[in-house]
Amino acid sequence: MCTCRPRAAGTRTRAALLQPIGHWLGESAADAAAATQDDLLLRYLAAFGPATLADAGAWSGLTGWKAVAERLRPQLRVFVSEQGQELFDLPRAPRPDPDTPAPPRLVAEWDNLLLSHADRSRVMSEAHRARVFTVNGIVRGTVLLDGFVAGVWKIERAKNTATVVLEPFTRWSKADRLGVQEEAMQLLAFASDGEGERHAVRVL
Repeated sequence: MCTCRPRAAGTRTRAALLQPIGHWLGESAADAAAATQDDLLLRYLAAFGPATLADAGAWSGLTGWKAVAERLRPQLRVFVSEQGQELFDLPRAPRPDPDTPAPPRLVAEWDNLLLSHADRSRVMSEAHRARVFTVNGIVRGTVLLDGFVAGVWKIERAKNTATVVLEPFTRWSKADRLGVQEEAMQLLAFASDGEGERHAVRVL
């Protein structure tokens, strides 16, 4: 199953809208049932590669990835991290230059970006982990600057006004602040409850 609209689009209690993921992927129920763990690794790498087998295990909750990787090794690109770990990826997957600029983004609560790797240091400092993963099991919506978690966000609604509340973890530059605020206004336009709702952004 897949969620058709993120619950993180607002703070009001709403039932999630679900439909079979095969409707999105163009597959029949029989095709989905026939999928193997090999297929699962290839799909995981298409979304999150380069990644380690520990990453695939953290994302899926499954074991046995070493045997899967050995079967698929001739089909994969293999890199070695600075820590000496093997990183697997699809041969033709996009791998942008490290200096490619990453625009500001607001990432939804419980997004796979933070849940799909055993090592999250590629996108989030360990020092910020407790401010994103709360003690009661919530994974907060995050602000990405240059591809790294730099704050959290939420939507507050009151008196026909929806406000994106931004909580920076560090001091943002003027350009970053303006970029995040623009993203926030676009999010509010998407998540609007209807005509006449006013939109605002507040930085704590």
